[in-house]
Amino acid sequence: MKKKKHEKLFHMVKRDDISTSVRVAIKLGAIVIALVLCAVITTVATGYNPVEVFFSFIDGAFGSSRKIWITMQDTAILLLISIALTPAFRMRFWNIGGEGQILMGGLGAAFVMMNFGESLPSGVVMLLMIVSSIFLGALWGFIPAICKAKWNTNETLSTLMLNYIATQLVAFFIVYKVPSGSAVIGIINQKTRAGWMPELFGSKYMLTILIAVILTISLYFYVNNSKQGYELRVVGESEKTAQYVGIKVGWVIVRTMIISGALCGLVGLLLVGSKDHTITTTITRGLGFTAIMVSWMAKFNPFIMIPASLLIVFMNKGANNMASAVGLNESFGEILLGIILFFIIGSEFFVNYKIAIKKDRKKNNSEKSENKGLTDVSKNKYEKY
Repeated sequence: MKKKKHEKLFHMVKRDDISTSVRVAIKLGAIVIALVLCAVITTVATGYNPVEVFFSFIDGAFGSSRKIWITMQDTAILLLISIALTPAFRMRFWNIGGEGQILMGGLGAAFVMMNFGESLPSGVVMLLMIVSSIFLGALWGFIPAICKAKWNTNETLSTLMLNYIATQLVAFFIVYKVPSGSAVIGIINQKTRAGWMPELFGSKYMLTILIAVILTISLYFYVNNSKQGYELRVVGESEKTAQYVGIKVGWVIVRTMIISGALCGLVGLLLVGSKDHTITTTITRGLGFTAIMVSWMAKFNPFIMIPASLLIVFMNKGANNMASAVGLNESFGEILLGIILFFIIGSEFFVNYKIAIKKDRKKNNSEKSENKGLTDVSKNKYEKY
């Protein structure tokens, strides 16, 4: 006896097209659900009112003018890293080495500050810092690129492994410069401020924000309106097509990764010379990996990366501030941030797919019977004649 096959009432269907308004609504819905869940978890864990939880989120990022400036600066840093990684991603070169490239850029700036900061004119020191940071970042992008172009190595593994090498190089530099073995280098040139980046318009935050704005606009036109941008897009779509139309794929890979690494090195310069004025193995705070998510969320569009970066920074600061307000450590804030990011990433599934409901089975059967009846009548009429 044959078993009846039960058809599923619900099934997933890939969306052919989706409007921007629906996409935004799905993302916002995911954020709201994540915030509600965070509020419930916090209320259960601490007994705090959920409304207070939401207000602490806002206070963490926008509670004062100083907090607003810091939020904008941190957003600019995350945006710059996302921009740096985007050309490689558009080329389908999976650059997971942003952390290492930033660390190498920061190491170059710190080396110049500590060795030449007080012996050379400030203008020369600044120039040396810029050159060394960009060069070391570009070098850290060039190594996996040339390996990919020459021997077709896996760029995900090579860029990831270079992160560890960069971390150990920074650790060695710190130990070398601090013989006491404290593993902390401290504020570099705190008294003389030699090598500290200049303040624009009387604000120490403006330089990073201004550079982020300039590079966002520049990258958009570079990728979408330049010959090199066209070449990297073609290579990303199909290497065979690129070769067929005469594009040198190996050179495009190397050139794009040099640009990507150089921009990451510039971020390292800003972290050491403008924001933190020190070098540590954790100076990036995992932003090199967070930026990957920002770039993907924005579909590699530099302008959409601005609100995406702001959202991530806002959530991070809000979660940490809330954890501090309820008397818990930063780990609780990281848990809440993880929940929020999980929902944001998970919402991408519903952007690409939708839930479809199958038509009523009885209705389908009746329609089939009706059609069969009509066929039989037609057949009888035909036989009659």
